[in-house]
Amino acid sequence: MNSQQIRQEFFDFFKSKQHKIVPSAPMVLKGDPTLMFTNAGMNQFKEIFLGNADSQEKRVSDSQKCLRVSGKHNDLEEVGHDTYHHTMFEMLGNWSFGDYFKKEAIDYAWEFLVDVMKINPENLYATVFEGSKEDKLDSDSEAKSFWGEYLPKERIIYGSKKDNFWEMGETGPCGPCSEVHIDLRSDAEKQELAGKELVNKDHPQVIEIWNLVFIQFNRKKDKSLVNLPDKHVDTGMGFERLCRVVQGKSSNYDIDLFVPIIQEIEKLTGHKYGEKTETDIAMRVIADHLRTVSFSIADGQLPANEKAGYVIRRILRRAIRYAFTFLDKKTAFIYKLFPTLIKVMGEAYPELVSQKEIISKVILKEEETFLKTLENGIKLLDKVIAETKKDGYEIVSGKIAFELSDTYGFPLDLTQLILHENNLVVDKREYNKQLEEQKNRSKNAAKLDTHDWVVLLEDDVEEFIGYDQLETNLKITRYRKVSKKGKDLFHLVFNYTPFYAESGGQVGDTGYIETDGNKTQIFDTKQEHGLIIHYSKELPKNITSNFHAVVNKNRRSLIAANHSATHLLHNALRTVVGTHVEQKGSLVNDKKLRFDFSHFQKLTDEELSKIETIVNNKVRQNISLIEKRAIPMPEATEMGAIALFGEKYGDLVRVIKFDDAIELCGGVHVEATGNIGLIKIISEGSVATGIRRIEAITGIESEKFINSQIEIVKNIKQFFKASKNIVGSVEKLLSENKDFAKQVTNLNKLKLSVVKNELKNKIQIINGINVIAQKIEIDSADLMKQLAADLKGEVNDLFLCLGADIKGKAMLSVDISKNLISEKDINANTIIRLASKEIQGGGGGQAFSASAGGKNPAGLDKAIKIAVNEL
Repeated sequence: MNSQQIRQEFFDFFKSKQHKIVPSAPMVLKGDPTLMFTNAGMNQFKEIFLGNADSQEKRVSDSQKCLRVSGKHNDLEEVGHDTYHHTMFEMLGNWSFGDYFKKEAIDYAWEFLVDVMKINPENLYATVFEGSKEDKLDSDSEAKSFWGEYLPKERIIYGSKKDNFWEMGETGPCGPCSEVHIDLRSDAEKQELAGKELVNKDHPQVIEIWNLVFIQFNRKKDKSLVNLPDKHVDTGMGFERLCRVVQGKSSNYDIDLFVPIIQEIEKLTGHKYGEKTETDIAMRVIADHLRTVSFSIADGQLPANEKAGYVIRRILRRAIRYAFTFLDKKTAFIYKLFPTLIKVMGEAYPELVSQKEIISKVILKEEETFLKTLENGIKLLDKVIAETKKDGYEIVSGKIAFELSDTYGFPLDLTQLILHENNLVVDKREYNKQLEEQKNRSKNAAKLDTHDWVVLLEDDVEEFIGYDQLETNLKITRYRKVSKKGKDLFHLVFNYTPFYAESGGQVGDTGYIETDGNKTQIFDTKQEHGLIIHYSKELPKNITSNFHAVVNKNRRSLIAANHSATHLLHNALRTVVGTHVEQKGSLVNDKKLRFDFSHFQKLTDEELSKIETIVNNKVRQNISLIEKRAIPMPEATEMGAIALFGEKYGDLVRVIKFDDAIELCGGVHVEATGNIGLIKIISEGSVATGIRRIEAITGIESEKFINSQIEIVKNIKQFFKASKNIVGSVEKLLSENKDFAKQVTNLNKLKLSVVKNELKNKIQIINGINVIAQKIEIDSADLMKQLAADLKGEVNDLFLCLGADIKGKAMLSVDISKNLISEKDINANTIIRLASKEIQGGGGGQAFSASAGGKNPAGLDKAIKIAVNEL
């Protein structure tokens, strides 16, 4: 049975058990402050488990794209080294929201594995929660008794809280879980040692395949447990592991999801899988990471230098360096594997096909960039090795290794490998110290102390009424205190709210709530697990009062104008540039709009002008908004509405239509395009490979911008009062300035030549060294550097020390012919550090060239003398 058939069998089975089959949510999460990536199948249902939303379906099943590379669920370093961990994987799952519980979950698991998948029941084990004195919980005798209907007692194993009690986080829904494990060893191995002894012992052939979680408690901040009003079931089965079992393989990487990719790696590298451990690991790493990076880009997350983008870049770079080190690939090749991934997974996940151009190009660009980084890193490391050996040391500073990793992106394991080849090692203790200090800085910067919710009023679902009303009467249903860096703020939740919560690139509303003449300012509004949270720096005095809420109307209208302008801009881009244009990110606030889109070249001035003309024509037509709320997704698709990749949509969606600009959108908009005012594009540029960014302004901000440009033109006119052709006059001035600049350059060259010859005539020979040590008059540090380079090119065995007073600042340089460094044991860096004290400054450089700046030009003569005395 191939992987496609196995996945479909799972869907068909749970469909027969009255489960609704839902699509995978995006792997890259948006709007969840606690997670960057979906790391479990339950993530898209968190708000249901938390009681913040009702489920329209009591039974649900899916295959969810997951990514585990950071935090509690961190599989990255195991990936490739063993045969069953992955960064990106599919999680098959079934859920019950207040419907069935332990018995049915166990029955379904057994029926699917044994009756449908035909797995030998003799190889199966089940674990159940052993209980916890700390939490005052007994063992899960219920689950044990249900498993007893299928398994002998010796194959039902008690597990610890660590393995058999699932928690969403430090607080929140939790409960005991029951894992299904399988023993894939040979009969001979099973005779030697029973499988129960290897369950949860990281044995590569005795592995967990399915986890059944019984969510029945809520963990409070004080660590106590309270019963949830409804009991839920949340199960997760590793799809790749199931395929391995059904297809009779000893490794996840031997299944049909990976074999074609590994075969392509063999073809492109000339290495054979199965012949050498280190090349096998490299191939597994590359095959796994290709999937992760490709799906992330398809979901809209590009490699970057921070947050989720940094994680994706780190994963891709790990694959590149394994290819570089163990497969001897010094040029980009991982992007060439992507068409094979499409063949393997494109049918199940069509976003890979629709996004194939951008995925391939982004991977290629990232490969080229990091390979250049590796090349530069090796050059830097070569210098470190040479200096370490010269000084007679065998240990390289951990601080240097950390700097290579942190600043230059050169990985520690590659540093260690190259040093090992040179009989050197890294001071790992010092490296770890640097790493720990950096982690602590990051933790302290992000540390947030969130208290439990205080519930004032039981309310089913908070209702957003802000599309139609900017004021309303309301009650506070719950609140909590949040502390960060010694400052407290409060999160407020209302029964009704006119405040729009930050979402889809649009910022949250601000305003106030008022009771008895006392106003409490709302400075931001965000979403968290389905709750609309209002941010305030203080708690209202009478928290249980009736309040009147008012949204900042002027700010909201400016935001609405910019959001509607974004839709018109997106539509115009697709008209002018092509329908391949897709939104890849946006920011909409009261000052401007920012729109990121897929395109591989800079927009021309002509294209930008056409786009502006189209959108402003739409504004002048004063096109009325057509809004369709809560319509079925098929109906929205039939209307031609554009859906964004990486966004999660429900069965019912909201459509915003301005003429032929039709999009799925939950944001706020103007009633008619005339309310936008003039749209003005102020910049266009690249933000990542294949991603361009346009920034634009509307209405009053456009007026301010145009008026400022007019003012600039007026000021320029003042310089050319007699001229009728201002542009021509400016061009003439620039041309004359260019001519003057050439003349200045020629004069500087002539002056340098004169100074150089004067200095050559003043050469002294000290200890067999040609010494030039002189204070000179020169206009810039760059000219001084050029002078030194010219002299080093013309004078052998040279020691050159120059000093200059440049605009009241002292400048000192020392340059030495490279052969003198070893022959005479002199070092420009050492000398400059010593001499620069006299000019009250500091500096540094390399052994053959160093410089320093200071605030005491009067000390230059003495500094030069000290430098010469070091010979």
